[in-house]
Amino acid sequence: MSDIVLACKDLSRTFKDGKLNVSVLKGINISIEARERVAIVGASGSGKSTLLHLLGGLDKPTSGEVSIAGVDVVQLSENQKSSIRNRYLGFIYQFHHLLPEFNALENVAMPLLIGGLSVKASQEKAKEMLNQVGLSHRILHRLGELSGGERQRVAIARALVHEPKCVLADEPTGNLDHQTAEHIIELMLDLNQRLKTSFVIVTHDMSLAERMDRKLTLVDGVIVQ
Repeated sequence: MSDIVLACKDLSRTFKDGKLNVSVLKGINISIEARERVAIVGASGSGKSTLLHLLGGLDKPTSGEVSIAGVDVVQLSENQKSSIRNRYLGFIYQFHHLLPEFNALENVAMPLLIGGLSVKASQEKAKEMLNQVGLSHRILHRLGELSGGERQRVAIARALVHEPKCVLADEPTGNLDHQTAEHIIELMLDLNQRLKTSFVIVTHDMSLAERMDRKLTLVDGVIVQ
């Protein structure tokens, strides 16, 4: 049996726009296996980020199921969803969403602290992860002292520090120059192999999408092959 780490079934999301119901996603079915790398592509407004938020349990679907590590999270309380997310998922965004008042080490340690690990143990794991993304010399630097590429490396370290089964990435290279983006892509591919973590990446970067195991294209709220 395949090791499915993330899945959705008949997933739909409708938003209200005045008196109109706007259907953004219509009956989406996806299964992500362990170690698999999947790109989600499509035109702006096609529902890619909405789909990622639903897969991560950050938004509630109008109908359908979302299963994270075999648990249907749709009917869970917010606290239960947060616990599942913190245990099994990592998130990387186009704009890194790091906390500027903390240094790189403190930002990366945050998911571990939230998960109940001690400060000392959290910081040891955070140091190890920052070393893996090539930032061992920058661990005590605050965000204002880091380049865009370095901040994104910190964000990747934070997403992976608790060894999630799957990382959801929303345009992780969209805010970077070409050379820095290429470094970030290589880093994610390397970590995928070494840490055996699945990646689901929403991207406009077709060169990144082509390097994934699968590419899913969203058109008018449905996935077309």
